[in-house]
Amino acid sequence: MTAQKTLSISIIIPTLNEEKHIGACLDRLLSQTRSRYKVLDELPEIIVIDGGSTDRTAQEILARGVRFIRSEPGRGQQQHRGAEKAGSETLLFLHCDTVLPETFFEDIHCTLRRKNVAAGAFRLRIKGGAFGFRLIEAGIQVRSKIFSLPYGDQALFMRRETYFTAKGFPQQPIMEDVALVHRLKKLGRIVLTQAHVTTSARRWQQHGLVKTTLINQLMLLGRAVGISPQQLTRFYYAKRK
Repeated sequence: MTAQKTLSISIIIPTLNEEKHIGACLDRLLSQTRSRYKVLDELPEIIVIDGGSTDRTAQEILARGVRFIRSEPGRGQQQHRGAEKAGSETLLFLHCDTVLPETFFEDIHCTLRRKNVAAGAFRLRIKGGAFGFRLIEAGIQVRSKIFSLPYGDQALFMRRETYFTAKGFPQQPIMEDVALVHRLKKLGRIVLTQAHVTTSARRWQQHGLVKTTLINQLMLLGRAVGISPQQLTRFYYAKRK
């Protein structure tokens, strides 16, 4: 693989009041990219798009020397702005509490070289030892593999050209990742890598495993029957209280 030109990658990270997490995320990414430099033609571009944080998120980002862009709030809008500003041929959308595997360069490179692939994502592990997390992971594996429907916390990646052909993330307040994946499926296959990303368990711990999982499934059902993103947003945040 080292004899072939590797894909250039822009890593796009949306933030909003993430001062407790973004520093560790960027430190880890910078360490990973520098340690893998020998197999790359160029270091990945790291872009953080902030949606108007009122804490020290901006200072944490600027201290790491990565590219920093301000945006109107909204994860879909932020990520789309990052894609517009990205200079690489491949886009990797990363949540700041998701940890990439050490092999993510090779995983992305190999996946996007496969025939009729529009985009890829990683399998998901949830940080924590509770048995309930293993059940959730199994359900995510079924949804991602059988229904070709990975979520944003699985680090979606695709060629920049494909992203814009699919018209990118829609400007909607919630489930922007699901909408993008459905757009991408019209252009080709959505493939899962063999490698895993590891994501924080904080949203399940904050609202409970059963409640969080049930709300997520109701959101998918609501979208399938045509409920608007605005109505789904109101339902989502009302039920999480």
